[in-house]
Amino acid sequence: MTQVDIVNAMSDAEGAAKVTALFERTYGTKPAGVWAAPGRVNLIGEHTDYNGGLCLPIALPHRTYIALSPRTDTQVRVVSDINENDVQTADLNGLEAGGIDGWAAYPVGVAWALREAGHDVQGFDAAFSTCVPFGSGLSSSAAMTCSTALALDGAYDLGFGATDAGRITLINAAITSENDMAGASTGGLDQSASMRCTPDHAIRLDFRPGLTAEESAQQEAFDLSNHGLELLVLDTRAPHQLNDGQYAQRRATCEEAAELLGADNLREVADLVNAQADPATALEGVLERLDDDTMRKRVRHVITEIGRVDDFIEAFAEGDMQTAGDLFNASHDSLRDDYEVTVPELDIAVDVARDEGALGARMTGGGFGGSIIALVNQGESQRIAQCIADEFERRGFNAPRALPAYAAQSAHRVQ
Repeated sequence: MTQVDIVNAMSDAEGAAKVTALFERTYGTKPAGVWAAPGRVNLIGEHTDYNGGLCLPIALPHRTYIALSPRTDTQVRVVSDINENDVQTADLNGLEAGGIDGWAAYPVGVAWALREAGHDVQGFDAAFSTCVPFGSGLSSSAAMTCSTALALDGAYDLGFGATDAGRITLINAAITSENDMAGASTGGLDQSASMRCTPDHAIRLDFRPGLTAEESAQQEAFDLSNHGLELLVLDTRAPHQLNDGQYAQRRATCEEAAELLGADNLREVADLVNAQADPATALEGVLERLDDDTMRKRVRHVITEIGRVDDFIEAFAEGDMQTAGDLFNASHDSLRDDYEVTVPELDIAVDVARDEGALGARMTGGGFGGSIIALVNQGESQRIAQCIADEFERRGFNAPRALPAYAAQSAHRVQ
């Protein structure tokens, strides 16, 4: 059996040195600065952000590094160490939504979005290096757009990156880039986590419309070592796509259901249901008002998943790790059966993790591929990851890879 691959994070010093060297080789000058933004893993609260709901991500130690210098014209040049001979170019002047193809749409789209919002941003030269695995469901795209947004904020002295409230502007630019330039549906969880998380904490994000920056985020202590546990993050390496229509289809179904139920979003329905003495019976009453079986399943997932977020926070705060693990399990089962966004690799990985002693395991991210997370005893991550890798090999799946994970720092300037 092949030994499971472990993907370690670069240190800031390593990331800065690597991306600076790439910038200098490509453009022949030193960059104005280096910035970094992390990928994220969502502990619980999946497909809830675009429904006005709750989620609970942490920032990963794995980051995307950007070396950037501003330009005096509207030209953009970007390069990545994935293929440093392929320098992508664009002109921000006259650029429209969807006007850039390929990976360059993500960073170019950020500058375009900031300009569309009225901010004084011109062109730039940039180089990227990352240790966030692509296609893993760990928000490599948000790590790129958020690092770009923070770099442009610094390079053009916009002044948003210094405060949590100010970062909302940068988050919105990153979201707009992904949605409108790159054509990838996203609800804001990924960018908010990358920009707003703090070390040793998960962030309870509330996407109910109309909230202030302060009202929309609450830091929750998250240190598994205090409970003799650790978080296994395993990238199944199953193909992960959110721009193939499946994500958008589920989002549209939820919006239609909310309209049929006389609500602006499913969060309003969830709040009414979860406030009842018997939420399960209240939920059944809501579902009876919908005629379509698929729509009923989608709504059931969203409403119960919103409730699981605060239940997980409460269980963790009380040191009830078994209940926390049970909530992981319930979340995955709902995503598998009601939201139907898992694939065989995700389900097998979760099943093996549970069989090997994980307190709970679930897929994380948008689904249709990507990663799982599991609450496991300290020192057990690599063994359980190897068991999953062995099962994958028996089934002919791609070899998975594991990431050492803890609650890390949000986007920041490195040098």
